[in-house]
Formats: sequence, C-alpha cells, structure tokens
Amino acid sequence: MSCFVLFSGINLKLGLRLAVWKIKRQQNRSLSLKQWSMIMHNGRVRYLIFFQYLGTKYSGVMKAPPHQAVKGVQNYLEDAVRSLRPVNEVSLSISSRTDTGVHALGNSAHFDLQRQNGKPPFAEEVLVDALNFHLRPEPIRDLDVGAMRDAASLLVGTHNFSSFRALNSETPFKDPVKTLEKVGLELGDAFVHKHFHRDIQFWELTFKSRSFLYKQVRRMTGALVAVGQGQMSVSGVKELLEAQDSQAYPHNLTSPPEGLFLTRVEYHRSDLQLYTQEDSQS
Repeated sequence: MSCFVLFSGINLKLGLRLAVWKIKRQQNRSLSLKQWSMIMHNGRVRYLIFFQYLGTKYSGVMKAPPHQAVKGVQNYLEDAVRSLRPVNEVSLSISSRTDTGVHALGNSAHFDLQRQNGKPPFAEEVLVDALNFHLRPEPIRDLDVGAMRDAASLLVGTHNFSSFRALNSETPFKDPVKTLEKVGLELGDAFVHKHFHRDIQFWELTFKSRSFLYKQVRRMTGALVAVGQGQMSVSGVKELLEAQDSQAYPHNLTSPPEGLFLTRVEYHRSDLQLYTQEDSQS
C-alpha cells in the first residue's frame, strides 16, 4: 500500500506564521518574552520575530538576489515589513540558515522599525496581524476534493494502466493490467501538524494494489492533484486511462517522490505457503 501526503492552504505566502516581541531593556526585572522590549534611540524599535514555513517553494530562508526567480523566505519577510512604510531601511538578521526545500517550525529574526511622523511603535499583536496580512497566501486555487474523489473512482478496479507508467527497460516484460483495490483521499494528521500555529490541512492519497507499475502511483497522484487544482478535468483522467499509452501522460505532471510512503505490505495466507514443483504441475 502506498500513500502520498498532500498540503492544502499552506503558504508563506505559502506557510509563514509570525510571533513578535519588542526587545526592551528592563533593569533588575523578570519579565515574560512578550513583555520584553528595548526602545532604541531616535524612535526606532527592535523587534524579534519567530516564524515557521514549509520550504518546498523557496530557495532557503536567506534572501535571494533580484535576478533569481525562486526567492528566499527573507525576501517575503522584508517585503512585508516594507509594506508598513517605515522611515528606515529594512534589513532582517536571520538567526538560523536553512537550505532550499528545508522546512522550519520555529526560526527567528530581528529587525529595526521606525514609523513615520513620530508615530508610536507598533504593539506586538498589531504587528503580527499586519505582517501576516501582507504575507497572506498567494492567489492559488484550493484543492477541489470532490472532483479529486470523482476522478479517483475511475481508477479503482482492473484496468490497463499503460498511461500511468513511465517507460524503462522492464516495460516490455510487465503486464500493464493491474487491479487497484482502493484509492482514498482523506484528511491526514501529519506529525508536524501540532507545531503549526494556523489551520494547515494535510491530505493523504492512499493507493492499494497487489503491485504497481513503474511510477504508477506518482503519475496517478499527479493527475488527481491536477484535477483538484483545476488543471485537468475528471473526464480528462478517464480519457488518459482509456488511451493506454505512456506517451499520452502530460509532461511534468508526475508528482515528486518526497511525499510518497510505502505504508505496509500485506500477505494472504496462500502467499506464505511453500511453492513446490508438484504445485506447478497440478
């Protein structure tokens, strides 16, 4: 049995969440972090922010240069701070570097901010709301789960899955007819779920079959996600299945391997019996 974990409604623009504290110097006084702050000279305030993100679509946490197409988390954070129109130049100091594709449940950074016209510093809660507003999700479609389930039902049963296999040296020797016992799409409970401070949905696609063709699960997943995102119709999945042609599968639609789990291997009692020459002749 194989399972793919999908993410829905996650963005930093894709998945960023902030907690903010002003850093204020207090002598001989024990305070919680939320009360801890330091008012700097000439009206500037230094803020310490804690944020989390799913790093799949970012070049890492550090700022990427302007000519680079894929940006870092820092680019989006600094753009959000600039949207508040501070007097000073915006520059974040990131506490911990993460590489391309790496996620973070609790990174941090600090920056200075001075408001225009002598306005008082932002309260922590106000700054959190303001920055998260400017970091709101990019305009992408949410998954159409109903359409995905309709398309998944077309794959259940015994079919020629040639369109959903990638070609390799074993292709001529593998029967493309497979029986797919189950295709499930349900809300999952990923281990990181409890660490996120916003409602992030983790969807699990589960496929059950006695065996799969080369890249069959990844190709089926890619097609179903495309349906959920409105890039392919339910009837398009039916046409693809009926084409029985590996070359008919759309280019760059195969899901990446990172979210794929082999969840378990099941045996029937007959599978565990010793196979002898007498069995083959009977």
